[in-house]
Parts: sequence; structure tokens; C-alpha cells
Amino acid sequence: MEVRQIFSSIFLVGLALFLANADPVEDRRALLDFVSNLPHSRPLNWNESSPVCNYWTGVTCSKDGSRVIAVRLPGVGFQGPIPPNTLGRLSALQVLSLRSNLISGHFPYDFSNLKNLSFLYLQYNNLSGPLPADFSVWNNLTIVNLSNNRFNGSIPRSLSNLTHLAALNLANNSLSGEIPEFNLPTLQQINLSNNNLSGSLPKSLRRFPNFVFSGNNISFESFAPPVSPVLAPTTVPNPKSKNSRGLGETALLGIIIAACVLGFVAFAFLIIVCCSRKKNGDEYSGKLKKGEMSPEKVVSRTQDANNRLVFFEGCNYAFDLEDLLRASAEVLGKGTFGMAYKAILEDATTVVVKRLKEVSAGKRDFEQQMQVVGSIKHENVVELRAYYYSKDEKLMVYDYFSQGSVSSVLHGKRGGERISLDWDARMRIALGAARGIARIHVENGGKLVHGNIKSSNIFLNSRQYGCVSDLGLSTIMSPLSAPTSRAAGYRAPEVTDTRKAAQPSDVYSFGVVLLELLTGKSPIHTTGGDEIIHLVRWVHSVVREEWTAEVFDVELMRYPNIEEEMVEMLQIALSCVVRMPDQRPKMPEVVKMIENVRRLDTDNRPSSENRSESSTPPPPATETES
Repeated sequence: MEVRQIFSSIFLVGLALFLANADPVEDRRALLDFVSNLPHSRPLNWNESSPVCNYWTGVTCSKDGSRVIAVRLPGVGFQGPIPPNTLGRLSALQVLSLRSNLISGHFPYDFSNLKNLSFLYLQYNNLSGPLPADFSVWNNLTIVNLSNNRFNGSIPRSLSNLTHLAALNLANNSLSGEIPEFNLPTLQQINLSNNNLSGSLPKSLRRFPNFVFSGNNISFESFAPPVSPVLAPTTVPNPKSKNSRGLGETALLGIIIAACVLGFVAFAFLIIVCCSRKKNGDEYSGKLKKGEMSPEKVVSRTQDANNRLVFFEGCNYAFDLEDLLRASAEVLGKGTFGMAYKAILEDATTVVVKRLKEVSAGKRDFEQQMQVVGSIKHENVVELRAYYYSKDEKLMVYDYFSQGSVSSVLHGKRGGERISLDWDARMRIALGAARGIARIHVENGGKLVHGNIKSSNIFLNSRQYGCVSDLGLSTIMSPLSAPTSRAAGYRAPEVTDTRKAAQPSDVYSFGVVLLELLTGKSPIHTTGGDEIIHLVRWVHSVVREEWTAEVFDVELMRYPNIEEEMVEMLQIALSCVVRMPDQRPKMPEVVKMIENVRRLDTDNRPSSENRSESSTPPPPATETES
């Protein structure tokens, strides 16, 4: 026994020593020196007491945890020059991304110590001065993006020594002089547009399209395609030969006609292509889709430097707009206010991106509303993590709920099988959603309106309670359009008439959600004979005929002793969906009424309420809905 204890002690001591040695102590100090000497608007969870690896935002360590190999801090709000003798001490660094900040000053001289650097992203900053003369010190560089800065001087010829270089982007700077030869067979992408470059294009770069060199004073004539032999015949016809002269005139006339026809066809083709691109641009500009989309196709090169992703306090996400646009994404659904996408970033972070449509508010009003929404911290309200505003695009970023929306669980996802929800689960959803809406209604001096309450905007949090999303958009959007499909069943009568949402209309929409939970039916659905049924009207008609039991979902009938609670919840729902707005209860009152039906939050429930203890919460769904 003593031997075993000795071996256990030795093992624990050895493990402790290993973990202590594995922590990159020197790299930790370098990073702390960097962040403490460079002002930034977003807080980082870097401190002396927390472990660097697998905890610090934007930091990746080697497998053994002994060195930092990647630092990704885009859009953190860094301002000023990079402090010397900080990042330059990370000698094992392979990936450095500081894009979309406000970093100024010259290219750091001590970056020459980063011999292992392979990926360098410094685009969208305010860096200036000449580029490093000797890029050969980074012989592992694969991707270099220094675009959208203020670099000047010439393009270093030493770039041609980077035998692993696959992508080079120096666009939108103030570089001048001639473009050097790049005899690099590994080079797959290059962009030198919008600089002050001059001279002729080197032979080694003629395989790339002309637009990557546009916005310069570069000559393309030296490598124009040779003139067709038809237009420049090698044999000159004998002017003394009548037949030869006639043949020459006929050929010339044919050439002119052919050239005109070809010119017309080319012009028509160009018009079609331009129209097609415009149509696609209007439909997909800034839109996340499955696969990758180059940011240059989405964000205008002349975009306002202030148009960046704005993160809220407490958010530790380390990505920017460019990361979102490059993310693997899929459409989750189309909602009242826009499309929702599930975006999976390069570091496996998964978020939901809401792309808004028909925003009527200007930038100032939009940002003020986002600040109101982003300030809400409540367990039953889906937290807004970040937003983006530009003239053409307005985005909102939320956490991804893997368990899905109430709609997907209750009715089945996209025609799939529905998941069984027991009575306790439905009560938790109702109580959580009610609390979330009540919290929303006290914001902004008690004037904040959700404006789009429906089961597809309510998700299941970690405790299986309802959690409300997609809030506060009705005031910044164009007047609500005529509702379609299922969404129409949630709208209060006054909203259908005025197209304007208010807190009483939120109560009505929540009442419809309660009816949805009680009946298992959609707000608008069809019968076997294709008859359109409005849930609220149907419930009223059934209750009037005193067939109340016919209202409830048949799945609930297998749970004993819950009839009284179901009837009480039905009465609460009907009080919420009365036609006159001033006769509806306020959300804090609704919360109290639901709490009086069932005390879900108490651990010691009365024995009479133990009837459903054996029931299990619903299994998680695979996706969310908008």
C-alpha cells in the first residue's frame, strides 16, 4: 500500500512539473507586455493567473503546450504602433493575424526574429513606411496580406526568394516603382491593385488577370496577343494583278463584316455578363453562403474604415468581418427581418449571423438600438455578441444553440419527425420565454419591443428553458410587410392593420406560442382537405363548444394528473390573445401566472407534483431556425 502511495505521489509531482514546464512562460510574458502597451477597445481574458493554452482568446499553442504558435486578434480595436520587443519574442510563431485594427507606425523591425512565420495578416490597419527590404528571413512564408494600409516605397525584390509563397496581397497602399520579377511557381494569388506602380508587367506575372494590377500606371502593351494572320497577311498581293486586287477587296470586306459581327456579339455578351453580375451582386452582396466567399467580392474597397464588427463587452470571440465571409456557412432559415446563417469559422467557432433586410434606420439610430439590445444580459434572452453596419450590409452575430428552436423541436425540422415534448419541458419553455420577454419590456425606459415573437425565435438554453432571440428590430426596420405562411398567425390584429408592433402585440404573439405548446399545432395550418386553420380562431371555437379537452396535444394525454395545469395555461394563453390590446395582461403578470401554475425552479416540489419526474428533456436538435 505504501509503495502504491509513493508511486502515486511521484506521478502527481511529475504531472505537475510537466504542466508547469508545458506552460509557455516566456511567450506569456511577451504577450502580456504586448497587450498592456497597446491600447485596445475590446477586453481580452489574458492575465497572469489563467493558463495561456486553450484559454486565452486568439492564442494557439504547440501540441506539448511549450510554445505559442499562433496569435489571431482581428478587430480587437488595437490603436497605435506595435510595441517593440513584444511579439518579436515569439520565436515559434507560425500564424500572426492582427487585421482590421487601427495599428499604425512602421513594419516592426523585430519581426525578423519570427523565423517560423508562415501566415501574416496585417490588412486593414494604418501601417506606413517602406516594406522590409529583406523578406528572405521568413523563408517559410506562405500567405502575406498587407493590403489596405499606407505602405510606400518599392516592392522588395527579396519577395521572389520566398519559395513557399502561395498568396501575396499588397493592394490599396501607396507603393511605387516597377514590379519585380516573381519567378515563383508556388504563387497562386496576387493582388497589387490601387498603388502607384509603373512600368511594364513582368513576364512571370502575365498569367494573372489584369484586374489584380488595376489602379496603377502599368503598361500591358508589351505582352498584347499577336495580331491575327488574317488581319496582317504575310504575303502582299500583286497590285498589278486584277484578280489579286479583287480577291484582296473581297477578303477585306469579309474581314470588316466579320469584325463587326464579332464586335456586336462581344458587346452583347458583355452586357449580359454585366447584368448577370449586377443581379447576383444585388442578391448575394455581403451574403454568407455555403463554402468560402472572398471578402473582396463582398466589401467595397472604398468601404469606410469605421465599418467594422462591433463586439460587446464580455465577448471573447476572436474574429472579424473577413473571417465571417470566409467561414463555411449554411442557411438556417428566412425570417421576417432577414436571413439567418450558421457560420463555422476556421478555429471551429460556430455562430449565427443574421443578415438584415430593409433597414430604414440610419447608422446612428441603428447603432443606438444595437447598444440597447446588446446590453441585455439575461439567461432567457439570446445575447447579441456583435453587429456590423455599412451602407449595403447590416449584420448581427449571436451564439449558436445546438439544441434548436422550439419550432424545430415541436413541429419537426423541415418536414422531419417532431420530437416528443413532455409537459414539464413545455412548461420550462413557456416560463423561460415569458421571463425573457418581460426582461426585454423593461429596457429602454420600459419602451423596448421585441416585435417578432414566434416559436422559431425561441431556443432551448442549457437548462432547457425558453430563451428569446431576434429582439428589438421592429423599430429600425421598414414597416412590416404583409405576413406570409406560418408567421402571419403570430401577429396581433392591430399589427396586421397598422404594421407597427408594440408591447401588447408582443403579449399576443406570446399567447399564440402558448397555444402552440398546448395544442402541438402551428399558428396557421391546413387540414387534410387543404382547409386553412388559424390556431387562435380554432381554439376559441372549440372552447365555445365546451370541447376544451379536444384542444390539447394528444401527446400530453399520456401524462397523468396534469389536466388542471393545462387548463390554467390555456386560460393564460386566451387572456393574452384577446382582440383589444389594453385588455391583455402585461408580461410581468403573465410570468407570475405561469409561476403559480407550476413552481419549476424549486428543488423540493410537493409530492403531488412528482408525477412527471421520470420524464426526460427533449434530445438536442441539429440546427436552429431563424
